[in-house]
Amino acid sequence: MVFLSEQANEYDRKRARVASAPQMEMFISDERSAIDWLTDFLRNRPSTYQEIHPEFMSLLGAGWKKHEEKPELSALLEDNFLRCEGNADVPSQIHSYLSTNFKDLRGLEKDDPRLKAKAKDRWYVPDPSKAKDLEQKRERSLLKEFEGYKNAPGRRLKEFRLEVLRAGFKTAWAARDYKTIIGIAHKIPDEALQEDEKLLLWYDQALTRMEANA
Repeated sequence: MVFLSEQANEYDRKRARVASAPQMEMFISDERSAIDWLTDFLRNRPSTYQEIHPEFMSLLGAGWKKHEEKPELSALLEDNFLRCEGNADVPSQIHSYLSTNFKDLRGLEKDDPRLKAKAKDRWYVPDPSKAKDLEQKRERSLLKEFEGYKNAPGRRLKEFRLEVLRAGFKTAWAARDYKTIIGIAHKIPDEALQEDEKLLLWYDQALTRMEANA
């Protein structure tokens, strides 16, 4: 699927609300598919880092995209999900999972100490009211890293995060900074650009606008 820049964010927001991530890949191939897999996993089973890690790592195989930098699981969780601290009432997402799957926890209130103890340190998918704040935090982090790409010495980027490039291209497009899009596109392998519909769309449109303004 191909989207205009203003449509991409709306698609991502709606995708986060569906029952399961679309077109789930058997093996995780990049950061986006990693986030999709984690979303699907945690929506069905809010879990601790120790529970997530072995299953997540088992899916990181030879299918990983050649030039895509591998993010740490801890960073993916921090940037895209919420962790139950065990102090306040247990979030609805975790309460529902625990009360359904653990007989001794059924019928307990969200502030019950037994439930809070079991919920502590479990990661879960935020509800839409909190997801927006998390998205903004993540976007700021991605754009900060994009600035590093812009200022990186040398003509080529050997490894990079596609999510960083997508966020940077989107912001540059909104600011009509076509030169930045074209400049960064020339720093990455052509195959990486051609394989990503969003990046290729912004790049092609930037070239068209630059030629029109010449």
